[in-house]
Amino acid sequence: MSIKRALVSVSDKAGVVDFCRELSQLGVEIISTGGTKNLLAEAGVPVIGISEVTGFPEILDGRVKTLHPAVHSGLLAVRDSAEHQQQMKDLELGYIDLVVVNLYPFQETISKPDVAYEDAIENIDIGGPTMLRSAAKNHAFVSVVVDSNDYTKVLEEVRAEGDTTLDTRKRLAAKVFRHTAAYDALISDYLCDVLGDPLPERYTVTYEKIQDLRYGENPHQAAAFYRKPMAPAGTLTTAEQLHGKELSYNNINDANAALQIVKEFTEPAVVAVKHMNPCGVGVGETIAEAYNKAYNADPTSIFGGIVAANRTIDAATAQPLSEIFLEIVLAPDFTPEALEILTKKKNIRLLKMGELTSSEARTAQHVVTTIEGGMVVQESDVHSITTDDLKVVTDRSPSGEELKQLLFGWKVVKHVKSNAIVLAADDMTVGVGAGQMNRVGAAKIAIEQAGDKANGAILASDAFFPMGDTVELAAKAGIKAIIQPGGSIKDEESIKMANEYGIAMVFTGVRHFKH
Repeated sequence: MSIKRALVSVSDKAGVVDFCRELSQLGVEIISTGGTKNLLAEAGVPVIGISEVTGFPEILDGRVKTLHPAVHSGLLAVRDSAEHQQQMKDLELGYIDLVVVNLYPFQETISKPDVAYEDAIENIDIGGPTMLRSAAKNHAFVSVVVDSNDYTKVLEEVRAEGDTTLDTRKRLAAKVFRHTAAYDALISDYLCDVLGDPLPERYTVTYEKIQDLRYGENPHQAAAFYRKPMAPAGTLTTAEQLHGKELSYNNINDANAALQIVKEFTEPAVVAVKHMNPCGVGVGETIAEAYNKAYNADPTSIFGGIVAANRTIDAATAQPLSEIFLEIVLAPDFTPEALEILTKKKNIRLLKMGELTSSEARTAQHVVTTIEGGMVVQESDVHSITTDDLKVVTDRSPSGEELKQLLFGWKVVKHVKSNAIVLAADDMTVGVGAGQMNRVGAAKIAIEQAGDKANGAILASDAFFPMGDTVELAAKAGIKAIIQPGGSIKDEESIKMANEYGIAMVFTGVRHFKH
């Protein structure tokens, strides 16, 4: 076996001229279509038009050109079948040994702002995937290239042996089916979006690998980092790493948790995260003031953590950041002075995020969680509230300052693992109780962490109180106001307890479970 004929038709023409020129010099006949054929001819590469092979013109504005028996018989014929050989001979059909195809730029088309539906549909490739699938199915005899990164490998083997190895053809075929599956998934996702059908009867997702990771959550687990096509700006998948070691699996998860929290705020804010829970959140007039509050919220837990800011890191913020061990600092940008300070630390990862969109301006995305044998899909929790959404249920209404802190606490507790309790005062967290099996247990942890700072603070709870014990515990710690969803059959017990201690309590009507 050897490669004698190649069919080349590509949208991404990077490297194709040099590739085909060398194939031609190795004695391979090049068949091509449309723009690819014109490009090769203009470059002086001998090329045959597809119509010379099919005996049929390209029609319907190029929609039909390769969908022809003269093409697909050449791709699908089993070369060691005497019956197939005879049919090819009787019909005077030729074999095609190599297919080089990449598809109409559907993703690029739908990425354009306000793309017309008709333009998107026109950029759905039909002939390309059909040729790819035919060639990939018959990879025992046919080589198929969908990625220009494989040109070098193919040329090396053709130079050496006149053909690719079976192992290479298997790998190329597998890549083709991944490519066409991803292509179809994008089309399906686009049409579901157009039709307003976000959770169809079959749910298909596709992601592109960004990098392999050294390991997963633990060293014995393999892992990789993937990006969703057309991932929005201001996400980890689009971030620019300015300094430091490669991100780990745990780094990525923690950094994403920090990012989601800091996006809750429009004012300068800094978030410190450990194990996907906030250990300190602060808001200030400047990003340096916000960091100072986030640090002082829990100076112990921030060590070895991830810090996210929603403003450019300046020198005044970089200096205290550099004085402790941190895994990652992520922010919209860093001033040159800040970079000079922080890059003196060899291993700290610095991520430039670009402009961050606050939660209030974001639309819900799908969150996919795998389970053994399947997965569950839900919308991301981008719900936010204002003072108008709050229902005062106690005799005492919260003061203006208490309302401000209640809304602050509510933004944070939304991102703490359930059962979750957050204490806040002076635009900073002072206590966080995360992931407990009962709510009063979470409150005890938060109050213990806050110590004297609990006196006069507010308490935010991600879900309702099943009984009045959490309110009583909060009152004894000196907490002055509470925000919670409400909705328990024992709400009156909690309200009565709050009234006894003069606590102002408001209901949101919305819970924020986070598992």
